[in-house]
Amino acid sequence: MVKAQHASASDAGAGGAVPRGRAVTADEAGLRLDRWFQRHYPDLGHGALQKLLRTGQVRVDGKRAEARDRIEPGQTIRVPPGVLSAPPSKPTEVAGVPDRDAAEIRRLVIHRDDHVIVLNKPPGLAVQGGTGTERHVDGMLDALRFGFEERPRLVHRLDKDTSGLLLIARTGQAARRLGESFRDRETEKLYWAVVVGVPPRAEGTIDLPLAKRPGARDRELMQVDHEAGQKALTHFRVVDRAGKRAALLALWPRTGRTHQLRVHCAAIGCPILGDGKYGGEEALLASVADAGRLHLHARRLALPHPSGKGELTVVAELPPHFRRTVEAFGFSTDGD
Repeated sequence: MVKAQHASASDAGAGGAVPRGRAVTADEAGLRLDRWFQRHYPDLGHGALQKLLRTGQVRVDGKRAEARDRIEPGQTIRVPPGVLSAPPSKPTEVAGVPDRDAAEIRRLVIHRDDHVIVLNKPPGLAVQGGTGTERHVDGMLDALRFGFEERPRLVHRLDKDTSGLLLIARTGQAARRLGESFRDRETEKLYWAVVVGVPPRAEGTIDLPLAKRPGARDRELMQVDHEAGQKALTHFRVVDRAGKRAALLALWPRTGRTHQLRVHCAAIGCPILGDGKYGGEEALLASVADAGRLHLHARRLALPHPSGKGELTVVAELPPHFRRTVEAFGFSTDGD
């Protein structure tokens, strides 16, 4: 319970002005006192704040405090006169993230705990910025703080046009552990893809080394290169097929090369539907309504939970264009 504090003559600033009291809100739980001042009073320098704290002009629930102290909802922070707060932001604005983007990124959350957030990323949304790319997941991460002091951080990537599971670490420790899981290949990644044509076998392994294509204007354009390429390994299984015309594949990448699944599928004569970059005209089926959109989806992830306890397993629903194509071909998805 917070007791009311009455100002005395010694509490007053110049001219007898009484310090203001400001309540700590629920989303500020656990925030350091100096970080709280940075948020609300960005023009107050570190040295000036230290002086106010040393002289007792800033108090928490009427008691002296230090910059490193953690604050809790319901506490009252007393701020001396003359310290100007930042202009009020729009109610839904989050750390510079536009309202529309903040609402969208939050709608993509399919799992959240104290260590990790999982998104089901739609196709067309870039994960990171680049030339000509101003709107991306990385630029929206402040909207996923949900009261945490640390800014969430990316631990892996998906291509802009690939949909599905994207892991976001909520703390530095979680980011390190997730990174280790990816590097040590403790993470099992399952993708679904609709491909044009059908592989020669119902299941198998694609073992073709990959390297960047020399001289290509697109710096991420890859190719099979048996001399200079890095090892790239993909397991596949045919989930269902539509004669010889198309198939629904389950793909397990055992290495993480750029565009690995797209290049591997094209290399065995079954380009991913909509992947004109690697499949050319063969990747486009005129009779399919969404043939111009990439049909590659990060379906399932299973890995050690970054808390060190148990396993994290998540599954992402298909995006609308992928689902329409599956239904149009009559593919069964029972083999997940």
